[in-house]
Amino acid sequence: MKFTTFLNNGQPRLGVIDGEFVVDLHAARPHVPTDLRAALEAGTDLVAEATAALATTAPRLAMDDLKLAPLVPDPGKTICLGLNYFDHAKEGGREKPEYPWFFLRGTSSLMAHGDTGRVPKVSSKFDYEAELAVVIGKRVPRHTTQADALKYVFGYTCFNDMSVRDYQKRTPQWTIGKNFDATGSFGPVLVTADALPPGATGLKIQGRLNGEVMQEANTDDMIFGVAETIRLLAEVLTLEPGDVIAMGTPAGVGQARTPPLWMKAGDTYEVEIERVGKLVNPIADEVG
Repeated sequence: MKFTTFLNNGQPRLGVIDGEFVVDLHAARPHVPTDLRAALEAGTDLVAEATAALATTAPRLAMDDLKLAPLVPDPGKTICLGLNYFDHAKEGGREKPEYPWFFLRGTSSLMAHGDTGRVPKVSSKFDYEAELAVVIGKRVPRHTTQADALKYVFGYTCFNDMSVRDYQKRTPQWTIGKNFDATGSFGPVLVTADALPPGATGLKIQGRLNGEVMQEANTDDMIFGVAETIRLLAEVLTLEPGDVIAMGTPAGVGQARTPPLWMKAGDTYEVEIERVGKLVNPIADEVG
């Protein structure tokens, strides 16, 4: 099953994908909350509700005509991993981490498929990071086991963890370089966990700048897989419905190239993950 989030009169609406069309889930099933996080928090069986909605004569909206929103419009937490692919750690001059390099993204940094990533006025060192993202579907008990961890995953999507590298390196913690407005893109489609291999393993992931492949790997190359990551986080905090985990990027980022390759106005970056989808964002200079 595939879902998306689009805007209706400026408000996010959860839609279920029907080929090249979208059914507004709340319009077809009025008892279903209007957005993904609210529906998950309410314990809604979204697969069952989506199946029922697709069986109705509810209007089909052309996907290409919709203005999309971030897949989870207001995640409670967006937790990101750094250096989670062997080759990316190596190209950054670091050994394999013994523990994930976790950091957080704020909601104000997030944007949708098709939205414009903004090169900030204060820096030209604007980099790309193709990533797999996890959407938590049910509250994860503290100290859950790795064997149980995947049953709390609702689905997977694409993420571009665009980074302002000089600001990222101003402090030992990466937060400031990872939270510029219009730099964290995710979507356009969420694929439910039951439609993919456990932990979304064995999937090709690719990042392309203006059509040229910059990053190419397989999700099997992650140092910490989805289940282990959830287990480690559950040692510390409670993961809740609608929380997002961005699983880190493969090698090939712009800062590791000689000379460095930064995104600039007029560029386009695509993140494509096998069986998950393709996330596309144009790049422009910050305005205002």
